[in-house]
Order: sequence, then C-alpha cells, then structure tokens
Amino acid sequence: MDLALFDLDNTLIAGDSDFEWAQFLIGKGILDREIYEARNLEFYEQYKAGTLDIDVFLDFQLRPLSRHPRRQLDVWRQEFLERQLRPLINAKARTLVREHLDRGALCAIVTATNSFVTGPIAREFGIAHLIATIPAQQSAQCGQFSGAPRGLPSFREGKIVRVEAWLESGGWWWGSFERTWFYSDSLNDLPLLSIVSHPVAVDPDSSLRAHAEAAGWPIVSLLP
Repeated sequence: MDLALFDLDNTLIAGDSDFEWAQFLIGKGILDREIYEARNLEFYEQYKAGTLDIDVFLDFQLRPLSRHPRRQLDVWRQEFLERQLRPLINAKARTLVREHLDRGALCAIVTATNSFVTGPIAREFGIAHLIATIPAQQSAQCGQFSGAPRGLPSFREGKIVRVEAWLESGGWWWGSFERTWFYSDSLNDLPLLSIVSHPVAVDPDSSLRAHAEAAGWPIVSLLP
C-alpha cells in the first residue's frame, strides 16, 4: 500500500483557503475591511516568503470564530464553499486524488489551515483523512470556538509531527508503505517533502522550484 499526502492551498486548490475565508468574511461585513484586509494580505505575503509567525497568524485567523455561534459559522462556511472554494478546484486535482484512491493508497490532506475551514474541502475530494490545525472548542456540546488552536499547528515541521501521530494512531509508520508521496507548492513544506520517498512540487513557488530542480524532484502543474 502507498501513502499519498496532499497539501491543500495552492496545491489541490488554485488559491489559499485561509486567505479566501478572511476575504469572504470581510466581503460579508462580518470582519471590518479597514482593520482586517491589510493584515490578511500581510500574513499571506509572509507565508509565501517563509517568514510567517504561525502563532500570531492563528490568533488573527481563529479569534473571529469565537465571536459567533457555531450554527451561524456553519451556514457561512457552506456559502463560502459553494461561492468561493468550489471554483478553485479543477479537474486535474480531482483526477490526481482519484488516481491514488483507486490504487488503494491511504490518502490524507495535510494543511496548516484550520480544520473548520478545510473539513468540507477534504470531503469534496473524497479524502477521509484530514491533518489540519485544530481550532479549540469551549465545549464539544455547544461547538463554540475558543479562538485558540488545540495542540500543535500543522505547519512546517509540525506537519511531520502531526502526520506521524496520525500514522501511529492507526498502527502504521513510514515503513508500512511501499511508497510515500507528498504534493506541495510551498517552501514551508520542505521538511515533509524531504522525508517522503516521492516528493512532488506542484506549481511551486520560486524557492521550492529551485530546490526541486536541484534535487531532481518532479514538478507538475494542476492548473487548468
């Protein structure tokens, strides 16, 4: 059996779900445009440059979730999925995932974006396993978010820790698989790309492209 891991933002989808979620909330007037839009752009540029402080960013991203009832957030999320995210999923990405699933691979999306936003996207691809940053709930009964993450964010080296904990919980380890794949666009994912047997750069940023070319890694495009 193979293991196939997929980054989400700018890999399986042609955009960044973190960034788009904040822009969606700004567009609906839920977040103040003057306060949030410039910060959202700033964080996105920091992520692309590899300089993002994940703790500062998560405070920005998760705190707004704590200000609204869960049922209302769920309604907004469904609208977000239909209006802004589905158009970012193209046929090439769906085909890539389906090829691995049809070959019997164990598949997971591994993303720094929080699981509230990305859960429906994983289901859209038919991927049962999601390793994402977890937004803490005040209580599981009410579902109200606390505004903070729970546990280690799924970011940079944290992706390796989270993937290995997930594998261990299922009775697997890296050696359980004939081949291990990870698809990503970002220099932030070099740690996880460097430990799988089949790293693949997908529409990579300039830093990851240079590294992939030097290492002889495949470079592919999932854009239309």
